[in-house]
Amino acid sequence: MNVQQTQISAADIVSRRDAGSGWHAQIPDDKAMLRAARDLTKDIAAHRADIYWTDMVGSALVGYGALAGAILVDSLPLAIVLGVISVLALYRALLFIHEISHFRNGALPGFRTAWNALVGVPMLTPSFMYEGVHTLHHKRTQYGTIADPEYLPLALMKPWSLPAFVLIALLAPVALLLRFAVLVPLGAIIPPIRRLTWQRLSALAINPDFRRKNPEGDLRRRVMLQEAGGMVWSWALIGSVFAFGWKPLLVALAVASVVALLNQLRTLVAHLWENEGEAMTVTAQFLDSVNVPPPGRIAELWAPVGLRYHALHHLMPSMPYHSLAEAHRRLVAELADDSSYHGANHAGMGVLVGRIARNTMRPRS
Repeated sequence: MNVQQTQISAADIVSRRDAGSGWHAQIPDDKAMLRAARDLTKDIAAHRADIYWTDMVGSALVGYGALAGAILVDSLPLAIVLGVISVLALYRALLFIHEISHFRNGALPGFRTAWNALVGVPMLTPSFMYEGVHTLHHKRTQYGTIADPEYLPLALMKPWSLPAFVLIALLAPVALLLRFAVLVPLGAIIPPIRRLTWQRLSALAINPDFRRKNPEGDLRRRVMLQEAGGMVWSWALIGSVFAFGWKPLLVALAVASVVALLNQLRTLVAHLWENEGEAMTVTAQFLDSVNVPPPGRIAELWAPVGLRYHALHHLMPSMPYHSLAEAHRRLVAELADDSSYHGANHAGMGVLVGRIARNTMRPRS
């Protein structure tokens, strides 16, 4: 099959979307786009340690410093400003869990351990909660199906499902605190609780039907260490109330809740969520995913660490986050204006939320 036969134009994509549900199954792979993504980015595929370490550690330190300020200051307006800074910085630091889930072949030795000690365990979201889970979302035959832990057809659900999906994230920090403080020690002596905790409460998943399999290999040891660290830290947080009063814990939980809310909003617009469970081609998966490229700058706040190029990430999952902007520039310059690549580029969060909301209001047969 030649290149011309495997291209699909943006106009074709729009017409197929407007035809109704099931349009993903009609999208063939755009081999010209896939070839360009591979050939144009080989020289920027290395993970740069200087960028990763500086960005992650710097974000964490700014976040914790601002959090301490929000707890200590007496001025409410200043506390709110510091709280916002803490949310944005800790949110950025936390999202390095996504990069860690894609590390292969010993990339950035020591980074996973340092991230867990500095961010993952303190925020009760250690890396095991994403490792071995997120990669299932990238499997060619599982994306968008019932076997995908990170997919729900949100655009095809009831209108009330969207606010419920977003607002439930506010409860995440308290749920995580209870998980590590109560369920982990109980699970150590009561096997059914351990099984339930692992299968249902040990993955950053949105698919309620997902059941996590037992950890294997090196991950098994990391799970034990990270869960032990989370348990000790959760009890330290609870014990802090007796030493310092309720304010520090409540402020920290409030910041963590807003971080979770922001991440859930980002998740809401990371995909179009229009697949009804069919297996999809790589190009269809790309087109169901979202890029929010420049010139807008606000996307870097709500989709940091490369996640504003989420569709491009689905084309090249192992590409380091700091190279995605350059990869996007090269592909835009190389591919024609009617290339399917442009079908995944969107203007911003508001446009995407509006699209999903309108889809939930369409009558279903």
